[in-house]
This record gives sequence, C-alpha cells and structure tokens, in this order.
Amino acid sequence: MNQERMYQIDVLLSELGIEHPSCHDSYALYDRALTHSSFTYENKRSHLNNYERLEFLGDAVLKIIVSEYLFERFPEYREGDLTKIRAVIVSDATLAVFAEQLNLGSYMTFGYSEERSGGASKTSNLACGFEALLGALFLDGKMTSARTLLMDFLEDEVTRVDLNPTKGNFKAVLQEFTQAEGDGLPQYRTVKETGPAHKRSFHIEVLINQEVVGHGRGLTKKEAQQQAAEMALIALGALLTEEHTEPDDFDE
Repeated sequence: MNQERMYQIDVLLSELGIEHPSCHDSYALYDRALTHSSFTYENKRSHLNNYERLEFLGDAVLKIIVSEYLFERFPEYREGDLTKIRAVIVSDATLAVFAEQLNLGSYMTFGYSEERSGGASKTSNLACGFEALLGALFLDGKMTSARTLLMDFLEDEVTRVDLNPTKGNFKAVLQEFTQAEGDGLPQYRTVKETGPAHKRSFHIEVLINQEVVGHGRGLTKKEAQQQAAEMALIALGALLTEEHTEPDDFDE
C-alpha cells in the first residue's frame, strides 16, 4: 500500500475522531473495507481484497448496535415495534445517507467502469462501504468507535422513523426497501377469493422482478397486501421478527 492511500485512511479516521491505525495490517484492513469488488475484478486480485466479507461482518455489528440502542431507548415497545424501526434504520437507503454525510464515497476505490458509472454515489455501494467500515473497526478492536460513529446518526434518524406514520406500513417499507435495492416497485396479484359474498377472503401474492416473494390473506385486499408485504420483508431479510404468523394455506 502506498503512502498516499495510507494518508487518505488517516484523514478519514481523523474526521471520524478515530485514532490512526497502529500497524500496516490495520491500514490494509481499512483499505479492504473501502475497496469495491469491481476494482479487484478488473485488476485480477483475490476477492479477499475487497469489502464483501467485511460488509457481512459489519452488517452484524450494525444490527447489534442498533438493536441495543432501540432496546434501551424504547423500554415499553414490543419486539415487533422495535423490529419495524430497525428494518428502516439498517436499510441501504438509510445507510447511504449516513455514508454521504461522511463523504465516504470519495475514499472508496472502484474499478474503472464502476467509477465511470457513478459508483461513488450509488446507494448500494455507499451502504455496503459503511457496513464494511463498521466491520473493519470491529476487527481492529474499535467496537467503541463503531458504536460512537453510529450514535452520531441514530438519535435524530430513529426519532424521524418512529414518528413516521408509515413505520408500521409494511407495503411502504417494502417499497422503500426494493427501490433502495434498485428492484423497482413491488407488484400485488390477487390469487384467489374465497368465502361467501358477505365475508370474502382475499389471497394475494407480492412479486418483485416477476418473482413471488410473499403471500398474504385477509378479509380485505388491503389487509392481505399488508400481510404479503410483511412476509416479503421477512423473506428478503429486511424484517426479523418472531411475532409474525404465516398466513393460512390457500387451500380451503
């Protein structure tokens, strides 16, 4: 690693109030956290030299810090309420905003094609880079710094999410999630209507990119769509809860 890259890492960490790496291995760790897979691919380097594995670890670090914060801040909230808030906070859309405030994209390394296509400003790249940075801080023995970094963002953002009337609206959350992932708008399809006219039951599927990712059942289409969206969020890993129940089987 050249001196210029080490200097860039020093600048970033200094702006975050984090002490400089103490050894070359630590510099390499942060460099990896800030390196997009397009760079390693174009330069025929191992996938171990980009941020993907650190992103995986950082995702876990992110969720434990956010979960702990929400647990302490809202002692009266049920598990499902906490999960709904967390689903928005850990979404790519929110993490990209955090990363933009750190100007993280300017410190990241991209392959030529990805850089030309605006890789430093893409939501998914910024979110992944932010998670990878958290993973690097954890491995470098700076879990306290990772927590402090997140706390600078969490208070105001959690307040905004908690006061947002769409917080419990699974359709709205699913739409926000899929758009942040670049998957477009979810599509809802009525599969079956059963029961007498005065008590109809609607069976609905939700599709993303023409693939069924959730299904729901309710006495109104709106209720069935909400349940289908909730199942989709769980299937996509954007909503983790033990409080949901699977909709009844469609056969009657």
